[in-house]
Order: sequence, then structure tokens, then C-alpha cells
Amino acid sequence: MTVAGPAKPDLIKHVLVVGEVNVDLVLKGLHAAPAPGQEVLADDFLMTPGSSSMICAMGLARLGNPVAFHGKLGRDAWGEYCLDALRSAGIDVASLQPDAALRTGVTVSLSTPRDRSLVTFAGAIASLHAEEVDTALLERAEHLHVSSYYLQKALRAGCRDLLARAHAVGLSTSLDPGFDPEQQWGSDLSDTLQEVDLFLPNEEELKAITGHHDLLDALIALDNGRTRTVVKRGRLGCATLHEGKLLEVPAHVVDAVDSTGAGDSFDAGFLHAWLREWSLQDCLRWGSACGSLSTRGMGGTTRQASVDEVQALLAGAA
Repeated sequence: MTVAGPAKPDLIKHVLVVGEVNVDLVLKGLHAAPAPGQEVLADDFLMTPGSSSMICAMGLARLGNPVAFHGKLGRDAWGEYCLDALRSAGIDVASLQPDAALRTGVTVSLSTPRDRSLVTFAGAIASLHAEEVDTALLERAEHLHVSSYYLQKALRAGCRDLLARAHAVGLSTSLDPGFDPEQQWGSDLSDTLQEVDLFLPNEEELKAITGHHDLLDALIALDNGRTRTVVKRGRLGCATLHEGKLLEVPAHVVDAVDSTGAGDSFDAGFLHAWLREWSLQDCLRWGSACGSLSTRGMGGTTRQASVDEVQALLAGAA
């Protein structure tokens, strides 16, 4: 098995990411997240571009993919910070129009040795409607990626229609559901998945969505004949259903600093390979490598992987 298939010019596809815009305020070095009424001290702090959508978009761009981004943001300091970050990553932000009536979202990430906890002010995140993504914007891309299905409340209602419109003009589609803060999960996602080519939940999300505690049972429950579900398992790597059985790829051992956004960098790595039509095993390996390498720095975007770094890591693991 090769480390990766060779990139071909005709397989380098333009990606449109439709999603939320917010800033991450990362507090690192907590021994545990505080209980109500308690105060704990952090060893370090960093402000970085946040949101599942932005982190995935920036990871794709870091790997050399042409990316455009569409979403909602306020005409405020947080919004300008996010716009500058996206532009600096080489992402097309022509359709992003700051709105003085909105406030850009903010997420506080409490990073502990075991995991991280998130507190989010949604702000503009919940304001984007599917019909605001016009067909002309879709026609300039070849793949549509949507993140944070549950946080983007206005988009959620029309998400299936948006994905169907993307398919109608020749795009492939992917969806990362993210966590449901209300923990209701809802039955509408099953209907939406009929228009999803690639579904990218983490293990906790997958089990909550399906109601199955066994990983294989959960993957089988979502097998609709169209959607490829790839489950992110953190330190345990990733898995997917292949010919009725689990196909698993481990995570990589790196000097981890912070896991914030690792799943979104996984999405970027998997999509990078999948859009080039590399083998399923290589797609899993690229996702796992990008997710692992992103944990080397604080925040979701400070240490996202380059192609050379992924290739070096995979060559060492071969």
C-alpha cells in the first residue's frame, strides 16, 4: 500500500465550506474543568480562529486545496479577526458580508489532559439560511462541506434542500454534525443524510444519533446505501463500515498539546484524499494524520498539517 496516491491536476477540486464563523478562546493546562462555584487556573491562553467550519476550511487550504467560505458574521472586532484569518489562509471570502445587526460567535475551550470542554455564544452562527447560499456560489465549486448541523439552527431546516441543490449542479457533499448542545439529536438528520455522500461524526455523536452503544451496530444503523460514514474516535483513531465489517485506522502518537479542533482537521485530511479518489484506507490514514498533527499546538489552526508533514508521518508509520 502506498502512503498516498499521486495528486492529479484534474482531481484537485474546489471546495465550498458553508458554516459558522467564530473565535476560539483556548484556556490550556487545566487539571480539570471547574465545577459550579469553583475557579481553576490555566497555564496558558490563546485566541485563534474557531468553529468546526473555519478549522476544516483552513486545514483544507493548508493542504493546498482551493477553498471558498460562506457564512454569517458580525461587523465587529471578532468578525474582522476571522475574516483576516481566512484571507491569510488563502480562502475565498468574497461572499462573506459582515452584518452590523449580528454579533460574531465566540467559543471558550477548556483544555484538560483528558479532553476539552466547550462553551459557545452562538451569535451569528444560528442566522444563516439555506436559501442564502445561491446556486451561482455552488456552481463555482465541486464539493460542498457543511459543519455544525445542530448549532446552525436556521440552516438545519433547509440543509437537505441545500445538499440536494449541490448534487443537482454536480457537487459531492459532506457533513460534520458536531455536538447537539440540547442533546435531542432529532430524527431529521436521517432524512438529511439521503443527500450526504460523506458523514463525519465523532464516536459520541454517532452513538447519540443512532441510539446504539456498539460501534458496528451504530454504523450499520446509518447505512442507507449512499452515505459513507466515517467515525472519529480520538486517541483510538477512526473507523468506517466496509463490506459489512469495521475498517479501522489508529491515531498517531505525537507530542500533543491541545485537542481543540482535531476532528475538524481530520475532516480536512480525509477530504483532501477522498476528493482525489485515493483508496479508502489512504483517506482514513490522511484524516488520522491530520487530526493527530493538529494537536501539536494550542487551538485548532496553529499547527495544522502540511502535505509534507503528513507524508513524513505516514512514511514513518508504514
